[in-house]
Amino acid sequence: MTSHPRLTHRIADATLTVTVDGAPFTGREVVVAQRDHRFLFGCTGGDLVPSTGDPNGDDPAVPQDERLASLFLELFNFATLPFYWGWFEPVRGRPETERTLALARWFKERGRLVKGHPLAWHTVTADWLKDLPTDEIAREQVARIKRETTGFAGVVDMWDVVNEVVIMPIFDKYDNGITRLCREMGRIPMVRMLFEAAREGDPSATLLLNDFDMSAAYECLIEGLLEAGVRIDALGLQSHMHQGYWGEEKTLAVIDRFARYGLPIHFTETTIVSGHLMPEDIVDLNDYQIPEWPTTPEGEARQADEIARHYRTLLSHPAVAAATYWGFTDGGWLGAPGGFVRADGTPKPAYDALRSLVKEEWWVPPTTLATDAEGRVRFSGFLGDYEVSAAGRSAVFQLEAAGEVSVAAAL
Repeated sequence: MTSHPRLTHRIADATLTVTVDGAPFTGREVVVAQRDHRFLFGCTGGDLVPSTGDPNGDDPAVPQDERLASLFLELFNFATLPFYWGWFEPVRGRPETERTLALARWFKERGRLVKGHPLAWHTVTADWLKDLPTDEIAREQVARIKRETTGFAGVVDMWDVVNEVVIMPIFDKYDNGITRLCREMGRIPMVRMLFEAAREGDPSATLLLNDFDMSAAYECLIEGLLEAGVRIDALGLQSHMHQGYWGEEKTLAVIDRFARYGLPIHFTETTIVSGHLMPEDIVDLNDYQIPEWPTTPEGEARQADEIARHYRTLLSHPAVAAATYWGFTDGGWLGAPGGFVRADGTPKPAYDALRSLVKEEWWVPPTTLATDAEGRVRFSGFLGDYEVSAAGRSAVFQLEAAGEVSVAAAL
């Protein structure tokens, strides 16, 4: 296997002992193959179920385009699904539970980890909250969190519990119930309430705090929450790069700042465009509304290079446990050409660039090895799930820790 000096924290030097019917499988050939990464390579999964645009229509609940689904599943082991309250329950008491559950199960049945995004956010929230007094908004928000975390337990493994709290109490683009709730309760008491509700709903779920604000304000919020005893499982950092690639130095500096809290870092929302860059003077990315934002050959080459560099940078830092790309296909958020797949369904160079890392450079293909007199073989591999096979039998095992490890598999 190729040496990866910057990725030693993600590689195990394994001694695998193979047995058959309790006895060492000695002096025989076995085939070792990687089946999955421990690192979570994710993307938004809702792209696979396009809306007809007809509010009275019957949109499909699960992917219909087999080729697009195959491209997704070939590359990603982790899917983020939309749970925006305004979409999920536009009419009070009538949530879109069954459709969303069907999509979550589709991914789960194909071995993908599933995350819901988000349980609480002041944007795309339910309009009917505005008509309620603040104490009732709080009860509805808590009930909503418990309903989703309980109802999707065992299918959705992870949640962005609350999104963009730094700006939440001062958000002034439009009136909404969640900003009012956050302003009156305060950030820390509100976040505590939300996390406690999610933890009660599904004690086994991984719960994230997520934000786009990479300033010291986010650090202060995290410190305040941790000092208040709020249990956060991972920190979500957004990295939308519509205005240009961050670069290795900035990315590592951001990771270092947030890694000091000792929590796993998830890059929850990454976009790198393959068309022209958004003007630098745009402060709120949502304000950039143009009729068309086409992908270009030059932009696609740049995007492929930057995506490879970005993922190499993320994996080089031991604190990063997951990376979710925001938009599998072009034309998603803000109409940007940020996807791995063009609007016509064909993969872009960025897709091939990331796949060459995930499934080739950082991957152990089926490899034939010979066991020694004690039934052992030695190999190096990225942390994750593996399979060993021989004599018409097979067994699975995991590489869970970096460095020298001993594992066993019984055929």
